[in-house]
Amino acid sequence: MSQRATFTDLRPFFLTIADVEHEHGGGFDWTAFFGNDNPVELDIGCGRGLFLVTAGEANPDVNYLGIEIDYGEGRRAATRLQRRQLSNVRVLGGDVFRGLTELIQPGSVSAVHVYFPDPWWKRRHRQRRIFNRRFIDLCVTALQPGGLLHSWTDVEEYFGVISSLMEQDPRFETLPAPVERQATHDMDYHTSFERKARKVGKPIYRGRWRLVENGEQAHGTN
Repeated sequence: MSQRATFTDLRPFFLTIADVEHEHGGGFDWTAFFGNDNPVELDIGCGRGLFLVTAGEANPDVNYLGIEIDYGEGRRAATRLQRRQLSNVRVLGGDVFRGLTELIQPGSVSAVHVYFPDPWWKRRHRQRRIFNRRFIDLCVTALQPGGLLHSWTDVEEYFGVISSLMEQDPRFETLPAPVERQATHDMDYHTSFERKARKVGKPIYRGRWRLVENGEQAHGTN
């Protein structure tokens, strides 16, 4: 006799796109979803949630939504949130492009974080990389004027692609990248990928860009 896998109930820390469509009328009302009017930041490809946990604990007056296509990883992140009862952090399971186009209201997000995105090493797979003009357009739509886009990677070639796309886009201005600091303990890293890379001596490439106040007008001139 086969056994069915059983899952711990992780609501409200983990929801799928279908859950949100069913329970929230097809899109996020951040005030209703988080129960407050605090700013909202997105963590794209949140993985097991180290950034979500540390940022959520450090900034209780900011709401964070992680988006993760791998339900297993997303549920691991949500389990960490549930243990800590972090009411200002949630994980959405599903494709980021669907999330940004169908659920996120325009101009409702103060920052987008994209840490260590999959580099898709094989040349024939590079079209699967998340950073492309469509993704940047969706971030422009989701972000408030003055909103920030952060991205880190340990792949120099991919960072070159990311920074070129961002720096050639007149809707954004490039800000100074954060300075690397010494970790004080094993969990004192931005993400688990950063920890893994730095422990073997790999450099981390960091970028930060701000959506200019007249971003929509600038987009119209492209």
